[in-house]
Amino acid sequence: MFKKVFPSLDWISNYKKAYFTGDLIAGFTVGIMLVPQGMAYAMIAGLPPVYGLYAALIPQIIYAFMGTSRQLAVGPVAMDSLLVASGLGALSLSGIDEYIMMAVFLAFFMGTIQLLLGVLRMGFLVNFLSKPVISGFTSGAAIIIGLSQLKHLLGVEIARSSQIHILIKNAILNISSTNIYAISIGVIAIILIKVMKKINKKYKKRFPVALLLIVLGVVVVYVFKFYEFGLQIVGEVPSGLPTFQVPKVPLSKVTELLPIALALALIAFMEAISVSKALEEKQDDYEIDANQELIALGSSNIIGSFFQSYPTTGGFSRTAVNDQAGAKTGVAALISAFVVGITLLFLTPLFYYLPNAILAAIIMVAVFGLIDVKYPVQLFKKRKDEFVLLLVTFLITLTVGIKEGILLGVLVSLLIMVYRTSVPHIAVIARVSGTNYYKNILRFNEFIISREDILGIRIDSQLFFGNKDFFKKQLYKHIAKKGEKLKLLIVNTEAISYIDSSGVYTLLKIIKDLKSKNIKIMFSGTSGPTRDILYKSGIVNELGKENLFLRSHEAEDYYDGKYNKTALSKRIAEQTQSSVV
Repeated sequence: MFKKVFPSLDWISNYKKAYFTGDLIAGFTVGIMLVPQGMAYAMIAGLPPVYGLYAALIPQIIYAFMGTSRQLAVGPVAMDSLLVASGLGALSLSGIDEYIMMAVFLAFFMGTIQLLLGVLRMGFLVNFLSKPVISGFTSGAAIIIGLSQLKHLLGVEIARSSQIHILIKNAILNISSTNIYAISIGVIAIILIKVMKKINKKYKKRFPVALLLIVLGVVVVYVFKFYEFGLQIVGEVPSGLPTFQVPKVPLSKVTELLPIALALALIAFMEAISVSKALEEKQDDYEIDANQELIALGSSNIIGSFFQSYPTTGGFSRTAVNDQAGAKTGVAALISAFVVGITLLFLTPLFYYLPNAILAAIIMVAVFGLIDVKYPVQLFKKRKDEFVLLLVTFLITLTVGIKEGILLGVLVSLLIMVYRTSVPHIAVIARVSGTNYYKNILRFNEFIISREDILGIRIDSQLFFGNKDFFKKQLYKHIAKKGEKLKLLIVNTEAISYIDSSGVYTLLKIIKDLKSKNIKIMFSGTSGPTRDILYKSGIVNELGKENLFLRSHEAEDYYDGKYNKTALSKRIAEQTQSSVV
């Protein structure tokens, strides 16, 4: 039990000297990345840069001991930071102090939701975030995140918004006030990042471009005193580790925070579990437990909030770097936290002259890299319905809001799923000439033996309240086509995994009605769990267990008097849980 809550006990007890070099290099590399990224992402969230360092400290320490992934790098990320800004920006807050208090409480709130979901073993909920929804949401959010940094890139005040048309309008209204030093530094920084990324990719290196830009930015601004010309700089960054404080928020605000906390909890989990699962495929010494991941991420956010951390999760880019740099265990995360801690204790004065335009450039390059073009193109060519879902999510995220985009995207995908289950594929099947196969007559028409007295039907779905009427309507349509010569209905139930009470009631009515019309009904291929339902619901009593068969051709041959069940086939076809000794 203790090992389940703290999976780190497994790698701690089996730690090898050979792991340390990789953990050390990876830990320092990610730690160096975290410093500029953390400060930049805090700006996205509308918080002072130092809160990004606070969020990069305690949460990853907690996750190192409680998480099931040994490479996941936990800390502030762009997506969650924008969700924080979007959610809190819609509230009526009195000033920066209340804003910070709400952001910290949001970490506690979402962490509590994640912990509760983990304890209740609700990790499967992330499955409702389909790939088209994730892709549309990510691309839309990336554009909003990038454009939200225009105020730092241009060096002007632009009102914050999570709606693209308002952002662009506000930017155009203020573009005449652009600070030439800010936009020059920002554009040069973007070009340098792009060039260095190509060089790193070409030579398979991991040069810390962001850190180099920060150093250059500080030196250039300090030497040439650009801040005297209106260039916005970070200014004083408080030094020292975050102090212990209990998160507080007025009870009246809790209900307002619930939707954003719930969205954050699920999206943060989705981000972390998706990158963790991707890395798990390359490992053979551990497995990802989705429910324990919820508990670990929830605990990280809860405990982190007591040390002034805003919402965090596993980052895509940092986790990839952590893995590629050789991380083998949670020691890498502890070393990353150590780097952040040293920065907070001794190095924060060095960031005083850091231009905001540099942080904006780092953010813009990072988030625009999240925009996926290939996947929508593939969907447009092959799956128009899922392309529409992606497009709807993308447009809602851009024009209505971040949290509305993901929530409505999930809602639309669920509606599509419900619609598909309500109109399941129903095939008319018949025997293929010279074989014992029963196949769809539309696909194998030239090979089918057509009989006017027999109708074969296959429903490729569970039978429940949502599709029972559709099934009955389609069944009677095909029965009507056969006319008065129809004497036998064979229902292939291989694909029916479940029948609810509404489905049972419908089947009983159909069986009774067909009996009154002297049409015999037989079931073939019924699975064990479904057969149990047939027995418990009384359907077998109405149908007759002698009319249960393993294969459709056996039902036909039995009707023609050419087949008798053996003791074994009878037992397999008619067996139910109550008959198992």
